[in-house]
Amino acid sequence: MSMDIMGGLGAFGGNLVGYLVPFLFVLTIVVFFHEFGHFLVARWCGIRILTFSIGFGPEIVGFYDRYGTRWKIAAVPLGGYVKFFGDDNAASVPDHAAAAAMNEAERAVSFVHKPVGPRAAVVAAGPIANFILAIAIFAGVFMTVGKQTTSARVDTVQPASAAQAAGFKPGDLVVAIDGEKIDSFSDMQRIVSINAGASLNIEVERGGMHVTLKATPQLKELKDNFGNTHRLGVLGISRSMAPGDIKTQKMGPLQAIVGGVQETWFVVDRTLSYIGGVFAGREAADQLGGPIRIAQVSGQVASAGFVALMHLTAVLSVSIGLLNLFPIPLLDGGHLLFYGIEAIRGRPLSERAQEVGFRIGLAIVVMLMIFATFNDILHLATS
Repeated sequence: MSMDIMGGLGAFGGNLVGYLVPFLFVLTIVVFFHEFGHFLVARWCGIRILTFSIGFGPEIVGFYDRYGTRWKIAAVPLGGYVKFFGDDNAASVPDHAAAAAMNEAERAVSFVHKPVGPRAAVVAAGPIANFILAIAIFAGVFMTVGKQTTSARVDTVQPASAAQAAGFKPGDLVVAIDGEKIDSFSDMQRIVSINAGASLNIEVERGGMHVTLKATPQLKELKDNFGNTHRLGVLGISRSMAPGDIKTQKMGPLQAIVGGVQETWFVVDRTLSYIGGVFAGREAADQLGGPIRIAQVSGQVASAGFVALMHLTAVLSVSIGLLNLFPIPLLDGGHLLFYGIEAIRGRPLSERAQEVGFRIGLAIVVMLMIFATFNDILHLATS
């Protein structure tokens, strides 16, 4: 195993430049928009902003704007932060001693002294900016390149598959699953992929008549075009590639935005379903990846073209926005949890309670990063 790991890491190192450049491109865009969301709302709320940083650690390059904010790029490009006046560190943990010593003018521009509503708005703005970015990218692709769709028509049925057991036949056109309308093969795949082991009522059009079939998708390990393994529910059918079943449609602005919202929601829904499946024992936690996996996938996707790389950027933006909303102290969701408690109690939690919460949050984040990195290394060893 150790030789496998060394071999995988060696291959990763050999492609370092090909992975690193797309990785930095994708991550920088996602992190910038997340932090810019915090920044914009904080400025609207009259909060003094000390630092806007892309990356952590020593500064590589930076400048001051006319408001006194230091904009910089730091040496470790694995995130970023906005530091407000009154913060003790980059995670917006308040400096209570400094806050208590502030005069009236300083209190007016201090983050910690703002009412709970503006503070919550500033914190929520980061994840919201990630969702807006994803919607904008998806919509932009739909308007400029168009959305290619393949009809949900069956071409072949695999032997001993869930589809064969359910009675599917070549030429069947899937029109609905459990009452939900199906417009494309992708629509069908999305529902089937997250319903392994569940019985689905699938309505098909066959010879001008509608027939309802009962099928239970099988959980299978599938490899994508880049060799990455995914565990998904499958029926065991292939799509029809006949000219009449394939179309590419460019969308108008409004339709593209609606499509962008739908794509963004699908990523959210799939992510939450996966996390729920991990806790329920239906999914394996080894699919959780960290920076190494993101870098590898970024390089692989970049080879497929700029549009594919932008699609990955949108997906990663949704994922980071959603992750930050989890109620874990140190993350945006943890801050929002504290603010919700403060709004209900009429006063903030004690300094001691907040300190304990942030320490617990730090431990959770570090453990998740270690676990994800371990998964990444094992993935490299087996890929």
